[in-house]
Amino acid sequence: MLRSAYMPSFRILSAFILLIVPVLAQTEDPKQRIKAIRELGRSGSGAIPQLEANLNDPSPAIRLESVKAIVEIGTAASLPPLTAATHDNDPDIQIRAVAGLVNFYSPGYVGPTGITGSVKRAGTALRSKFTDTNDRVIEPYIQVRPEIIDALGKLVRGGASMESRANAARALGVLRGRAAVDDLVAALRSKSTQVMHECLVALEKIRDESAGPKIIYLSHDLDEGVQVAAIEALGLLRTREAIPDLTDVLNHAKSAKVRRAALSALAMLPDPANRDVYARYLEDKDDGLRAAAAEGFARLKNAAELPLIEKNFNAESKMNPRLSLAFAAVALGRNDLGELSPLRYLVNTLNSNAYRGVAQPFLTELARDPGVRRTLYTSVNGATRDEKIYLGQVLAATGDQDTVKYLDALAHDPDSAVAQEGLKSLKNLKARL
Repeated sequence: MLRSAYMPSFRILSAFILLIVPVLAQTEDPKQRIKAIRELGRSGSGAIPQLEANLNDPSPAIRLESVKAIVEIGTAASLPPLTAATHDNDPDIQIRAVAGLVNFYSPGYVGPTGITGSVKRAGTALRSKFTDTNDRVIEPYIQVRPEIIDALGKLVRGGASMESRANAARALGVLRGRAAVDDLVAALRSKSTQVMHECLVALEKIRDESAGPKIIYLSHDLDEGVQVAAIEALGLLRTREAIPDLTDVLNHAKSAKVRRAALSALAMLPDPANRDVYARYLEDKDDGLRAAAAEGFARLKNAAELPLIEKNFNAESKMNPRLSLAFAAVALGRNDLGELSPLRYLVNTLNSNAYRGVAQPFLTELARDPGVRRTLYTSVNGATRDEKIYLGQVLAATGDQDTVKYLDALAHDPDSAVAQEGLKSLKNLKARL
């Protein structure tokens, strides 16, 4: 008798839904319908079929509230109705549905007050040399359903508003939507600076180098934001065909921001013919141009330049160019971990909230060299919490089978924060191998 006095939770949920559904179907009062939808949304995945039925309602307010409720539920069962909602003709519904899809794969994308995604930079350096001004992106081991990427690609090309198209482009970047690269390239013809910028940022994140030649024309765009994003993307996508255009921009642009971007991109496309260009800007009064010039020397890989780079490293007082000079010194052969060495300087900078976003990408590029990677292995045991976490990410992006044991050790670190991030890094490494 005691057991029969209490209904199992699934029976309670079913009874609740049976009570709510008639309210949704019968009431003509929009406020009452919205209230009922909100209540239904709090009841969990079992309510999704009823909420999904409202996605065909003639009232945009009802459809929007239903999408919000499905997003709040946030389980795998939410994905099909949210994908379908991207085809709605209301831009607010499209934006909310896309945010819900991203939030499933990247929790926190939809915050308590709405969609997140503010523009962030580290120090005064161009983080987009390696990452992106909006640096949220899913872990490499996460696989997104193909139909979601397809839906987002269609939305980028033909969303109900430019804002919804830009929002879809941002989502494709976060989800590493490689299958939608052609959609992003096509959307660059939209003439909307917001859409164009988000498409370029997404292409930077996805890193499909085939897109590079198709965006060279934007290195001369009249909008500075679009121009800079395009230039940065050309560097990241290793678009060697862009070297003449980037050189022209460097020589003729009046904006310091544009010139920094152009030299940074040229530094990512190393060419011995540019050695004198790098040397000229290595002594420039502009911090950003000095930093970019040092990166050019790093990638030329001419060990004979090491004395020049070390001299400038020891004399430099500004953080950004000093980090770039440290990167160059290690790339040219100084890969020891002495107390005042350039490599130690980069590792120590992982403790800085303001500049780890600059140091970590440099370390990632350097660690592709097995010699540097082996040196970094030796630094992990005595490292700080932040050093362990971010070195783990570096090794996950660059390591081989020999790296597994080091990341496995981090995954079992007594510090729970290190262990959690170490396990994530180990998953990313194994997904690569």
